[in-house]
Amino acid sequence: MNPEISLAVIGGTGLYKLAALAAVETLEGETIYGKPSGPLRIGTIAGHRVAFLARHGEGHSLPPHKINYRANLQRLKDIGVRRVLAINAVGGIGDRFGPRVVACPDQIIDYTWGRISTLGEEPGSEVLHVDFGDPYTASLRRSILDAAARVGTDVVDGGCYGATQGPRLETRAEIARMRRDGCDLVGMTGMPEAGLARELGLDYACLALIANWAAGCGDAAEITLEEVLANVEVASASLPRLIAAMLG
Repeated sequence: MNPEISLAVIGGTGLYKLAALAAVETLEGETIYGKPSGPLRIGTIAGHRVAFLARHGEGHSLPPHKINYRANLQRLKDIGVRRVLAINAVGGIGDRFGPRVVACPDQIIDYTWGRISTLGEEPGSEVLHVDFGDPYTASLRRSILDAAARVGTDVVDGGCYGATQGPRLETRAEIARMRRDGCDLVGMTGMPEAGLARELGLDYACLALIANWAAGCGDAAEITLEEVLANVEVASASLPRLIAAMLG
């Protein structure tokens, strides 16, 4: 169904709908892996069909470790999607990645545990050994960066995303370790999503919206939800123009 869909967008914390979508239709459904996080909202941007899915559910009811990542991505593939733009709210570790910055990372380190991280989980399913040296699709990253340049949106090219278990935020010692490991960003939903997209043969890239400094990286004594949501709102303001430029 809908083989003409040009792009799917998965929204993270603070991004529960895609305001730029016009003529929106709602598509419910399940997959061989169960229910996705919610319905697909399918509409048009710049004359192209786009699908949107709220990763945590439209009411933010799903914590990171309870998201059915396999169902989310399988549902997108089932409707004919081939390119997935993942929007992730993250904390900044590296000096270039302060609050309200937008980044397009090129590497990832997985610190999560206990999540179903492969299509080959069930007995008798195919064992997949996919190449994951470059976890984000180079051509899709290039499309994002070129579109950002055309519309005058600043996007940091590169960076390493460290995916943690959540839902709690990290300790200062954990962030210090991640910095030593080479992480520039910290989030809770980057994996297994990226790896599953690779197993499904989907083009996949991330736009990271930096919502706060990670623990020990800024001056704030405490990270608050109000701060996170306010910074995500500012960082996401350019998304409609950027996505339209990607599709144009």
